[in-house]
Amino acid sequence: MAPQLRVYPAPEDASNGEAQEASVRVSLGELLPLVALAHRHNYVWLQDFLDDEVVITSDLFEVLRSFRCFRPSA
Repeated sequence: MAPQLRVYPAPEDASNGEAQEASVRVSLGELLPLVALAHRHNYVWLQDFLDDEVVITSDLFEVLRSFRCFRPSA
C-alpha cells in the first residue's frame, strides 16, 4: 500500500518570510572569521542570509567604501 500524503496548514504565528528583529550583538573580530570560513568552504546556509542587513558604524562604512575603490598595485 502506498503511503498517503498529508497536508497540514501553516501555524498562524509562523512568519511569512519577514525579517527577524536584530537581537544579538557580536564584535566584528568574532564574526568575520566565521563568515570567511563559511564563504571559503561555500556553505549553503550562508546563502540564506545574503539579503540580511547589518548595522555598522559610520567610520567603518567610510573605511570599507574607500577600501573598495583602492586597488593596490603588485
